[in-house]
Amino acid sequence: MKVIITIPAYNEEASLREVISNIKNVMDKTNYDYIIQVLDDGSKDRTVEIAKEVGAKIYSNRRNLGLAKTFQEELRYAIENKADIIVHTDADGQYDPSHIPELIKKIEEGYDLVLGSRFGKKIKHMPFMKRIGNKAFSKVISSLTGIDITDSTTGYRAFTKEVAEEIEFINTFTYTQEQIIKAAKEKFRITEIFVRTRKTRESRLFKNPFEYALKAWINILRIYRDYDPLKFFGITGGILSSLGLIIGLWFVYLHFTTGITGHLGLLILMILLLLTGIQIILFGFLADMRK
Repeated sequence: MKVIITIPAYNEEASLREVISNIKNVMDKTNYDYIIQVLDDGSKDRTVEIAKEVGAKIYSNRRNLGLAKTFQEELRYAIENKADIIVHTDADGQYDPSHIPELIKKIEEGYDLVLGSRFGKKIKHMPFMKRIGNKAFSKVISSLTGIDITDSTTGYRAFTKEVAEEIEFINTFTYTQEQIIKAAKEKFRITEIFVRTRKTRESRLFKNPFEYALKAWINILRIYRDYDPLKFFGITGGILSSLGLIIGLWFVYLHFTTGITGHLGLLILMILLLLTGIQIILFGFLADMRK
C-alpha cells in the first residue's frame, strides 16, 4: 500500500526542512511505503531547493495559484504516482507529524476520509475570531452532512485514492469544506481524530480577524447556497414572507383599531415582501431539483 504525504508550500524556507525531517523520523519507524511530495505554489525563496535537499518529490506551479487550485494539483500528482492513501499536511509545522500513522490506520480500518481535528481541547494560540469562525463552519458542515465534525477547516487529513479521483472541486478559495461535503454526498465514510498543534506564524490568508469573520460567514452562505439551496433560499424567502405577514397583521390592526385605511405604503410593502419571499422559496425548490 503506497502512501503519499503531500505538502503545499509557498515561501516556506524557514520551516520546510524541519517539517519534512520530522515526517521522515515518524514514517521511517513504520512499515509503510511512502513518498513525501511538495507542491510549490510559486515561491520566491529557497523552498524548492530545500525540498530537494531533504529528498522530497517536488512539483511547482508556474505562478501562485492559492490553496484550492494547489490542492487540486497535489491530488493530480498523487494519483499519477499511484497513491493508495494520501495524507495532506501543512508546511509551517502547525501539525504534529506523529499523528500521520493514526490517520493512515483509520483509512485501513475502512474510512475514506479522516480529519485531524484541532479542537480536542481549547487552542490557546488560535485567535478568538478565527476559533469562532472555525466552529461556525463546522456546525454548518455537520448540518449539511449529518456527520458530527468538530474541525471542518483543518488541512491535516488522510483520504483514499477513490476520494481523490471522484471528487471535483468548484471552490477557488479553499478546499477543506468542499471535500468533506462532497465526500459525504458520495457516501464515503468520514471520521476524525484529535491532533496536537503548535503555534506558527500569523495566517497569510487573514491578517485581520474581522476580515476572517466576514469571509467565514460569506463562505458559510455560499456553502448553503451551493449544497443545500432549498434551506438557503427557503430561510431567506421565509424571513421575507414572515416580515410581510407581520406588516400585514399590523396593517389589519391599525385598520380595526383606528379606522384609518390610508396606510397604502404598508400595504404595498406587505405585498412586495410576500411575493418576493414566495418567489425565493419557489426558486429554492427549483434549484434543489436541479442539484
